[in-house]
Amino acid sequence: QVQLAESGGGAVQSGGSLRLSCAASGFTEENYCMGWFREAPGNEREGLTTIDSDGTTYYIDAVKGRFTLAREPGKNTVYLQMNTLSPDDTAVYYCAVRPWSALWRLDPEKYTSWGKGTQVTVSS
Repeated sequence: QVQLAESGGGAVQSGGSLRLSCAASGFTEENYCMGWFREAPGNEREGLTTIDSDGTTYYIDAVKGRFTLAREPGKNTVYLQMNTLSPDDTAVYYCAVRPWSALWRLDPEKYTSWGKGTQVTVSS
């Protein structure tokens, strides 16, 4: 059974930084894609960034240059470094994983396992 556990959320002021972690266990696929999503009140879940098992990363324009996704070598743990945060980044952040595909990278419905989420609150 795949389990994902996010950590590192919290409250920061505008312009601040946070680093989120996602530890995965029970995932046996050799080729996979892990993604970070967020969901703000009243909004749909939004895909932000993904990392493949070979280390290839992808970012949406809204976070490109501010967020960095990296994988700890030899471990199924990924880190999302978030800099220059703004109140628009306030949301619950989720990590998810699925077998690798080049298609629908940021479509939440294509991901098979999810963490419970961690709250990020950015105040102005």
